Amino acid sequence: MQEPNSIVQEIYKDEIVFTEEERTFIENRFEKVTFKKGEIILVPEIEMNYQYYVSTGCLRTYLIEKSGKEHTIQFAIKDWWISDYIGYFLEGKSVLYIECLEDAMMYKIQRDDIEEIYVNIPKTERFTRKKLERSYATLQKRILRNLSQSAKERYLSFTKEYPNIEQYVKNYHIASYLGITTESLSRIRKDIAQN
Repeated sequence: MQEPNSIVQEIYKDEIVFTEEERTFIENRFEKVTFKKGEIILVPEIEMNYQYYVSTGCLRTYLIEKSGKEHTIQFAIKDWWISDYIGYFLEGKSVLYIECLEDAMMYKIQRDDIEEIYVNIPKTERFTRKKLERSYATLQKRILRNLSQSAKERYLSFTKEYPNIEQYVKNYHIASYLGITTESLSRIRKDIAQN
């Protein structure tokens, strides 16, 4: 039986049943890490061979243009994964920053360790593939929204995708995620409040 609040219980919920040996095998490959609000936990040009599972907290990945303009790529809250996936999947260097927006407790895992889990416990690979498929579909929806929806429609989609996140993030983070200015975001909110 899986003990409550274990990393295995958090990640896999009750979707996969593990033996005690399998559970121990998985847990021994994760490292529990904590970060404080405001910490930058990743910068560009770092060899990227790990990802994080968010147990508590709120983080974001972002890019900084040469001009200094920021583009928020992803927010990560409880039960989400975060990394620089360009570096991670292509086995190269990071191109993004990861910032901790709220104190966070996460589980860090190396690429080799996750591969070892897949080889030794194949049922985990299918579980992860299904999650990646959903994530990929979500990413494509976001691209389509950015190409075809108004700023207001993108904001409304954002609030559905990340309910209650606005209490953790700054307005300019949301605006940069939506590809608009903070002034436009204020106008959109005002318009929604009046209707």
